[in-house]
Amino acid sequence: MIASPLATLLARRNIHYGWVVIAVTFLTMLVTAAAVGAPGVLIVPLEKEFGWETEQIATAFSIRLLLFGLMGPFAAAFMNYFGVRRVVCVALALITAGLLASLAMTEIWQLILLWGVVVGFGTGLTAVVLGATVAARWFTERRGLVLGMLTASSATGQLAFMPLMASLSDYYGWRTAVMLICGLLIIAVVAVYFLMRDRPSDVGLPAYGDKEIAVTPPATGGLVSLVTMPLVVLNEASRSSTFWILFATFFVCGASTNGLIGTHFVALCGDFGMIPVAAASVLAMMGLFDFFGTIGSGWLSDRVDNRWLLFWYYGLRGLSLLYLPYSDFSFYGLSLFAIFYGLDWIATVPPTVKLATDRFGREKAGLVFGWIFAGHQLGAASAAYGGGFARTEYATYLPAFLVAGILCLIAAPLVLTLSKRGKGSPISQPVPAE
Repeated sequence: MIASPLATLLARRNIHYGWVVIAVTFLTMLVTAAAVGAPGVLIVPLEKEFGWETEQIATAFSIRLLLFGLMGPFAAAFMNYFGVRRVVCVALALITAGLLASLAMTEIWQLILLWGVVVGFGTGLTAVVLGATVAARWFTERRGLVLGMLTASSATGQLAFMPLMASLSDYYGWRTAVMLICGLLIIAVVAVYFLMRDRPSDVGLPAYGDKEIAVTPPATGGLVSLVTMPLVVLNEASRSSTFWILFATFFVCGASTNGLIGTHFVALCGDFGMIPVAAASVLAMMGLFDFFGTIGSGWLSDRVDNRWLLFWYYGLRGLSLLYLPYSDFSFYGLSLFAIFYGLDWIATVPPTVKLATDRFGREKAGLVFGWIFAGHQLGAASAAYGGGFARTEYATYLPAFLVAGILCLIAAPLVLTLSKRGKGSPISQPVPAE
């Protein structure tokens, strides 16, 4: 009832309604990413209150990250079948329910169930695949820029709220920080319900940059296809070396970002005497620089060979991780790391999506990228658990950061083995539409 009149009103002012959809998607990805990143500042409070070991807590967080990625391909299929708005509303409600229920938890299995399985499943439905789907449907021109903006919101959401959550946790307890995230999620679900629409044709518009309204693809298959289609796409895509190179390099991306830095950075700094609020402020600084770095990466991905972009991103990230132990963990030293590393935090997403689209075709790009993103979160889950294991067994995080830096230096030349141009795998089976 609101979207169509608002679209008409904006059109009179030469403003495409796609920008409203992007704003709502930006908010959704921002707050769900905050839910994903929140545990990074809550490890120490949970250890103090319940006596749980870092490895135990990291197990729950690694499950969350793994489900966050594995749901990606199926989330794309769900959005095609049920519609973006319905899927996102259900996902936000699920995340909120899991976080609210966790306020009463007392056992480690409850943490694993609620923050691992429930929140992991919910956030997986609103992962980066959401941004890729919305950008592909609503924008023909400026798609790289839009995708960069949405990707930036995901990474920024994981980091920007951390100082506030750390402060709330210190003064009022970790439950207050969780309630803040729940409040933001409720605001997001209201915005999605009233303003989000699945396609430009729903409000009588063509995609931004197009002149004609695209016809909505007819629904094919059935509910069974929601499970089989992503598996069919995986079977076809996995026959290409391009898929495995992108999968492997994105595994490294996840291991070196939200799996390690996002989960363990605050606790790492605490081991060197930095208070949680100050450490979280460094993460927020990363989020600020990442916002501009990722938008810039989206702009560059429309103009520069994406293989060379990824080469420099992974190479520079590896060097920054190897520098971290020598930063002396002062606020000044970590600030230099935050600026350098933040610009590169998740700038890998726009060129990776572009390469997947070029190689596998526009229609299947969402599903193929969903599986590549699953590799990202598999790496993140491995690093989340590996970091906790290292701290529990060796009383230091530094071996985990050293391994992550070396993996980035391996990923940099690996991405150059991709051919400069390539055609997608012949995936002919249609994707189910809503």
